[in-house]
Amino acid sequence: MAISKALVASLLVSLLVLQLVEADVESSNKKNGYGRKIDCGSACIARCKLSSRPNLCHRACGTCCARCNCVPPSTYGNHDKCECYASLTTHDGRRKCP
Repeated sequence: MAISKALVASLLVSLLVLQLVEADVESSNKKNGYGRKIDCGSACIARCKLSSRPNLCHRACGTCCARCNCVPPSTYGNHDKCECYASLTTHDGRRKCP
């Protein structure tokens, strides 16, 4: 019985240490600039520059950029570079972000 209590206690301590290490890594990433907001306006201008409907493209891109804090490179495709951007869909199941 004493062994099982010691095992449970060491497991809980291990989980606590793991949680603290993960929180420290996240905070250091934010300090290094990984959590910084990007300039959605200029990113969406670059993304939508060849669009046939630039106003619609800018509005949708701006919404997606604000939610995901990223915009895929180039004017079309590359959704794999920003998973959040690619995962946003309309009610019909189509991609929301240009």
